[in-house]
Amino acid sequence: MQNESKFEGSVLGFIGYSLLATLITTCTFGIAFPWADVMFQSWICRNTIIDGRRLYFDGTGMQLFGNYIKWLILTVITCGIYGFWMFNKITHWRTKHTHFAN
Repeated sequence: MQNESKFEGSVLGFIGYSLLATLITTCTFGIAFPWADVMFQSWICRNTIIDGRRLYFDGTGMQLFGNYIKWLILTVITCGIYGFWMFNKITHWRTKHTHFAN
């Protein structure tokens, strides 16, 4: 028998975390994006169950910060072209730090 997969997050939680992440990123001119991203990813994982197993996220803003600055500089130098790779790099980093809790 296969266990259920579901997302338990609420619309209010999504709105709250989205607004907070946007505010943090905007007020710091993008410098605090890694911390905002980690906060949002942690919320998503805390509310996600795959085949009956809850996810957890162990990444930190400081772990992402160095790579983020490097990727941001490459995006600016290439007039935005590296932004396509940056999306994949961040998605790879998020996936690398997502695990089953049990």
